Amino acid sequence: MKAVRIERYGNEDVVELVEVERPRPGENEVLVKVNAAAVNPVDWKIRDGLGEMFGLKPPLILGCEVAGTVEAVGDQGPSRTGSPSQTGSSDFAVGDEVYGYLSAHSGGYAEYVAAPASEFVRKPKRIEFDTAASVPVAALTAWQGIFDHGKLASGQRILITGASGAVGSMAVQLAKNKNAHVIGIGSGRNEEFVRKLGADEFIDYKQAKFEDKVRDVDVVFDTVGGDTQERAFQTLKRGGFLVSTVSPPSVEKAKEFGVTVAMVQMMPKPDQLAEINRLVESGKLKMRVATVLPLAEVKKAHQLSAGGHADGKIILHP
Repeated sequence: MKAVRIERYGNEDVVELVEVERPRPGENEVLVKVNAAAVNPVDWKIRDGLGEMFGLKPPLILGCEVAGTVEAVGDQGPSRTGSPSQTGSSDFAVGDEVYGYLSAHSGGYAEYVAAPASEFVRKPKRIEFDTAASVPVAALTAWQGIFDHGKLASGQRILITGASGAVGSMAVQLAKNKNAHVIGIGSGRNEEFVRKLGADEFIDYKQAKFEDKVRDVDVVFDTVGGDTQERAFQTLKRGGFLVSTVSPPSVEKAKEFGVTVAMVQMMPKPDQLAEINRLVESGKLKMRVATVLPLAEVKKAHQLSAGGHADGKIILHP
């Protein structure tokens, strides 16, 4: 099969499209024929050398977010307690359309991938493969950021920076579904998009300083970092939460403003992905695909992702 592989860490030059052996599903795994693989910043960060932190050693196939069709099913094994696994290979059949996040942080940029069945959910018929592949990383990151770390509750106020991005747009929808008051920050050209997702207020960062307009929010969900993150402290009420997806917030500033800070390290959680999938199925969560490229143009895809201005997800087609 064709796959995008790196033999060593480095810039785009280390990325190669190669022929490799098709994987076989192990116990409690499924083999998925990949229809769409999403590009995430963590992919090119792993390529740059972050993979060492995850214990990954080249050669390795990049990519951690896919949608496709079950091609083969591995044996159903017992759980560690001796009882049947909660989510095993027997939960899927050949031909099932699925999507998921690969906790191994690798294997997705390929024609086929073998991974634990627990990492997949059935793709709702209402969405395409490209859209499905765009969901897990952004939705799980937003969910864990605003609920697990930010403790967002119904009726609270949340400020979301980068509200039109992949993660930010998911946060807008999840927060609105929780009946929170949502304030989105972004470029003016994306105001209509963000408001349609459910934002109650929108601030064009090019036209106004959001810290002059917003006060007493319960949660700041930061997907931008830098100076934007620093200024966002001023918008929080004491006892609030500032959660970032891009850089650890200042502990000193947290003490100064009397707030709690956290950095999201997204974890694969099957129960959360199942709940997210129910929202997708009911039409309450939507994803925007910005660019679709063939697998052979993976270097261009990484450049677009690293540029940080894609209005939605970047998708590769094997």
